[in-house]
Amino acid sequence: MKLGSAIRRRQIKRRLDIPGWRGALSGMILLLVGLGMGYGFSTKIWFPILEEEGVFLEVTSVRNIDSKKAIEDIASLGLYGLVVDSLRHPTAVSGQVLGQHPLPGQLSFPGDTVELTVSLGPIRRAVPDVTRISLEAALLLLESSGFAVVSTDSLEAELPLGQVVEVLPEPGTEVDLPMEVRVAVSRGPSLIAMPLLLGVEQKEGEEVLDSLGLIVGEITSRFRFGRDQGRIVEQKPRADSLVAPGSSVSIVVGRRSSGSRN
Repeated sequence: MKLGSAIRRRQIKRRLDIPGWRGALSGMILLLVGLGMGYGFSTKIWFPILEEEGVFLEVTSVRNIDSKKAIEDIASLGLYGLVVDSLRHPTAVSGQVLGQHPLPGQLSFPGDTVELTVSLGPIRRAVPDVTRISLEAALLLLESSGFAVVSTDSLEAELPLGQVVEVLPEPGTEVDLPMEVRVAVSRGPSLIAMPLLLGVEQKEGEEVLDSLGLIVGEITSRFRFGRDQGRIVEQKPRADSLVAPGSSVSIVVGRRSSGSRN
């Protein structure tokens, strides 16, 4: 037993004494040493690992709140809030935060800046006066100015048919854009039923026409016997026809004799 053990020890010693084994072992040792030094250099010099806890701060969301309150909230985290841009927005009130950088949830170092973009509020513009122009022209002007026409009504008015009578909000009112407006269009003036003037004294007939907003136009006379003298015997337009206010009405009045013009 002892002889065999001695022989095995001598064989192992011979193998270790072989130059190739010694070179491989030295190479492995040098490789391990190089890897260790490279790791140490990269982690300590190039990309140092921060071992302290709490070095990074998580950025909170400050969107849709007032910029002053947003800066206070950012400062409470140990960061610095700064408004770097502003723009008009149709729905956000002036000073409301629209965006931020870094984004919510990202990490920053203490004292880093969080850049804010805030709203200047919507564009304000006075409602243009589009009354007394055609509906087509009014729609073009309103829509090109940032207004949306949501309804078009019609009503009787003194303005000609198709012209704009009314705009709501009223022209000149300063509003935030976009703004919805309502437009009323003229159906023309209300028509008047022509009264029956036949057999009525001339003066009385003229008073009736004047009270209805009609104008006495041409007056001619015709010789008549009996009761028609001094009374209206013809009228144009005829009775019960519909006429616009301000229309002219011509009448024929009976006279007492062929030579009289009264």
